[in-house]
Amino acid sequence: MHNIPVIIPIIVYLLLMLVIAAYTSRLGRKKGGGFLEEYFIGSRSLGAFVLAMTIIATFVSASSFIGGPGVAYSTGLAWVLLSMIQVPTAFLTLGVLGKKFAIIARRIKAVTVTDYLYARYQSKAVVFVASLAILAFFTAMMVAQFIGGGVLFQNMTGYSYLTGLILFGLIVIIYTTVGGFRAVVFTDAIQAVVMVVATVTITCAIIKAGGGVESIVDRIAAANPSMLDANAVPKPQILSFWVLVGIGLLGLPQTTVRAMSFKDTKALHNSIIIGTVVVGFLMLGMHLAGFFSAGVLAGTPETSDSVIPMIVMQVLPSFWAGIFLAGPLAAIMSTVSSLLILASAAIIKDMLLRFGKKQYDNRQLKKISILCTAVIGVITFLCAVKPPDLIVWINLFAMGGLEAAFFWPTVLGLFWRRANASGAICSAIGGVATFLILGGLGFSFHGMNNIIFGLAVGLVFFIIGTYLGPKPSDRVNEMFFE
Repeated sequence: MHNIPVIIPIIVYLLLMLVIAAYTSRLGRKKGGGFLEEYFIGSRSLGAFVLAMTIIATFVSASSFIGGPGVAYSTGLAWVLLSMIQVPTAFLTLGVLGKKFAIIARRIKAVTVTDYLYARYQSKAVVFVASLAILAFFTAMMVAQFIGGGVLFQNMTGYSYLTGLILFGLIVIIYTTVGGFRAVVFTDAIQAVVMVVATVTITCAIIKAGGGVESIVDRIAAANPSMLDANAVPKPQILSFWVLVGIGLLGLPQTTVRAMSFKDTKALHNSIIIGTVVVGFLMLGMHLAGFFSAGVLAGTPETSDSVIPMIVMQVLPSFWAGIFLAGPLAAIMSTVSSLLILASAAIIKDMLLRFGKKQYDNRQLKKISILCTAVIGVITFLCAVKPPDLIVWINLFAMGGLEAAFFWPTVLGLFWRRANASGAICSAIGGVATFLILGGLGFSFHGMNNIIFGLAVGLVFFIIGTYLGPKPSDRVNEMFFE
C-alpha cells in the first residue's frame, strides 16, 4: 500500500534540490573565470560553514544512516563505539592536508587530486592509474548509495525499489550535471543540516517509544546480554578501523579535494571545529538509534539495511517519517553528487585534456563535462537496479580500495622530498592488488580489515620504487617545498 503522507515531503525536498542547483549554476556563471575551475571546485571560494558541511555530507553516506545503524542493531554497543572512530574526519582532512594542499593547489592551478599528482610526480602514468582507481571504486561507492536510496524509499513508501531508485537517482544526476561543484557543495550544506535534524528526530522518537533509555537497555540485556559488551569487537578489527575510517581518510580523493576549495585560513580553521562536532553528533546519534532499535523494533527486519526504515515507520507518524526520510536521502544524494562530479573530472580533466591532442574552449568543455557527468550517473544507476545486500560492506570495500591507491602518493608527495613517480605507481598498484587479492581469497587476520595490509605493502613498494627511480627535479622540489 502506498503511503502518500510520506511521499509528499520527499517530493518537496527533491524539487528544492533542483531549484538550488539551478540558482547556484547561475551564480557560478556570474562569477566568471574558467569553466573547469568553477564546475569542478567552485572557484576556490568556500566559507567555513559550507566547507565543513560539504566534507561531512560527502563522508556521511547511506552506510552511516542505514548500513551502520543496521549493524549496530545486530552487533550491539561495540559497533556504536567503533563508529566514533570517524569523528576526526574534518580534523584529519583539513588539519593535516588543508593548508599546504591548498597553497600548492593554487600555485599549480590544480582542480582535481590527480592534477596535484601530475604536478608532483610529472608522470602521465601516475595520472592514468589514479584515474582508473577513481572510476572503479567511485562506481562501487555510488552503487551502494543508489541501493540505499532505493531500499529506503521502498520500505517507507510502499512503492517499488525501482521507483525509488528512478526518482531520487534522476534528481541527483540532474542537479549535479547542471550545477557542478558549486551546486554540490551548497546542496551538501543544506543536506548536512537536514541530517542533523533527522538524527535528533529519530533518536528521540525511538527513546520515547521504548519508554526511556534505561527501559530499552534492560530489554536488550534480557534478550541478548552480549550486545552490551563494549569489547565484543576484536581489538585487531578496531585497530584496522582506526586506519580505514580514521587516518586512512587522507587517501580519499572526494574529501581531500575539499582542501583545494576553501576561501581563506579562517574558513579552514573554523570548518575543522564545525566539522568535527557535527560528524561526532551524527555518528553517535544514528548508531545509537540502531542499537536502541534492538529493544524497540516490533518484528524481524529482512536485512540489516531494513532496520532504520522499519523503526522509523513504527515510531513516527507518516508525515514526520517522510521528513525523516529526507535525512538519509540527503546523506545518499550528497555522497553520490560529490563522487559523480569527481568521476567526471577524472575523465574530462585528467584523461581527455591530459592525454588528448585536441584543444577545447569553455563552451565545448561545458557540453562535454555535462554529458560525461550524466553518462556516469546513468551507468551507476543501471548497476544498482539489481542490488546486493549489506550497503556498509560495499562502501567500506570501495573506501579501502581508494585509500590503498591514493594514501601514500598523496601524503608522501606533500611531505617527502625524495618521493617520485616510480614510487607512487608501485605503491598504488601494489597496495590495491594486495587489498583486492586478500579480499577475494577471504583472508582475515583476527577480523582485521585488509586495508592494513594494503597500506603496509603500498608503503614498502613506495619506498623501494622511489629509491629505484630518479630523484625529483629541482623545479618540482622548489614548487612543493620551498
